Amino acid sequence: MRYISRFIKQTLPKRAVFIGGPRQVGKTTLALSLISPNAKHPAYLNWDHGPSSEKIRKTELPPKQNLLVFDELHKFKLWKRWIKGVIDVERGHRRILVTGSARLDLYQKGGDSLFGRYRYVRLHPFSVGELRAQKRQELTVDELMTFGGFPEPLFSRDVLELKLWQKERLRRIIREDLRDLQAIQNITGIEMLAEMLPDRVGSPLSIQSLAEDIQVDHKTIKRWVSVLETMYFCYRIPPFGAKKIRAVKKEQKLYLWDWSVISDIGARWENLVGSQLLKFCHWMEDTKGDTMELRYLRDIDKREVDFVVLKNQKPLFAVECKSGERSISPAVHYFAERTNIPIFYQVHRGSKHYERGKVVVIPFETFCHDLNMP
Repeated sequence: MRYISRFIKQTLPKRAVFIGGPRQVGKTTLALSLISPNAKHPAYLNWDHGPSSEKIRKTELPPKQNLLVFDELHKFKLWKRWIKGVIDVERGHRRILVTGSARLDLYQKGGDSLFGRYRYVRLHPFSVGELRAQKRQELTVDELMTFGGFPEPLFSRDVLELKLWQKERLRRIIREDLRDLQAIQNITGIEMLAEMLPDRVGSPLSIQSLAEDIQVDHKTIKRWVSVLETMYFCYRIPPFGAKKIRAVKKEQKLYLWDWSVISDIGARWENLVGSQLLKFCHWMEDTKGDTMELRYLRDIDKREVDFVVLKNQKPLFAVECKSGERSISPAVHYFAERTNIPIFYQVHRGSKHYERGKVVVIPFETFCHDLNMP
């Protein structure tokens, strides 16, 4: 059972549920667990399956099925109008679950509003918190660092399988999913961009530098990065503009949903921690209704703390990532004295755990446990 399963079960009797998330993160497996482990179940209709897509077009819904699952429905050009009609007609005696690899909350493929008819929930890769909750003690932070959080490579723990899976996933995102959803002619260019982004993780992203490297214009790169975000390939976080410091205001930092492709160990560790924090933020937003933001803290003198988590526009805590048990970063001390962020965590992969003023040095696994992170 995944960490959002209980919320989905509680919500389905009242509203439709849309599950978004990256390709191969486990959305279909989660959906099928609510009806049957068999993908041939009549209540499961996948747009990528010819007979199922024909039934969807004709609205030929299987009879005597209390729960209907529509997979990859966003690839249907008129999907919003179609699902709105289905929800309006079937609501009250059927439960409806929709899954998709692209952002179901952002794609404007139809003009009719779905407001009030569904809840949108994002499914993230496995994390320290979720593995702990499932009592998978054999999978540690080291395994997450090496194999990432996607179920197939993580649970196989096979380096060769990981490499093959990484290549296949990128190919399918660019050559299949992207082709179905976006009118992008230069597929080779966006593929080059996707291959370059792992080397940009953890640093302010320069659109101009990428444009020069790939030899396309600035606007094109900007659009391509946004498309890859929509496809759950990468995400960006903005800076936190604290009032009493000369904080940078515009530069965004980039991270990947699959951190296993990042060769630099420090950047991969920072990405893993950032993805755990983003998962926490999305879980709070999707299931608790809070407004959550993940940002970073950096001033014009290049002092930086990796992450700041905001809840309802107020800073909740900041996180600095260290791979080893190092002394407290000077930047952490500096910002702790000059900002209204209530607590700073310096997380690491060791065992040291102590406090000094507003700063807590803490093992990453303990940090996840103490904050009850999914």
